[in-house]
Amino acid sequence: MVTQEVPGISRCLEEAHSLDEFSTSHKEVLNTNNMKKPEVSGVMAKADIKPKSIHDAKKWSADVENLYRFQQAGYRDEVEYKQVKQVDTVERWPETGFIKKLQRRDNTFNYFDKQRECKDKEVHKVKVYVY
Repeated sequence: MVTQEVPGISRCLEEAHSLDEFSTSHKEVLNTNNMKKPEVSGVMAKADIKPKSIHDAKKWSADVENLYRFQQAGYRDEVEYKQVKQVDTVERWPETGFIKKLQRRDNTFNYFDKQRECKDKEVHKVKVYVY
């Protein structure tokens, strides 16, 4: 690491310190009594929902297809997606009912076709969560 002295910087810091520009008590910084406490909304109340069991999908179905799409976007299922993104509905294709678009955790989007995307050889990779 290369350091370089800047002429006059220590004098500026000394002047600022003498003028109490940097003095803040620890009570002012750490005082959490004046902070507004967040209210627990209906979405947040559902945030504690955790699956009771898990198993692998054995056969393709429309539900397995939608689970596949959620898991490709980085979510367990629709419940977790709604909790994380705090949305009420998920955009679906009206013709098939399959998921149309999901927002990933990194705020990019996954777009899906109207037709089936989960191939037979990938069905066993889909996790089915039971609540």
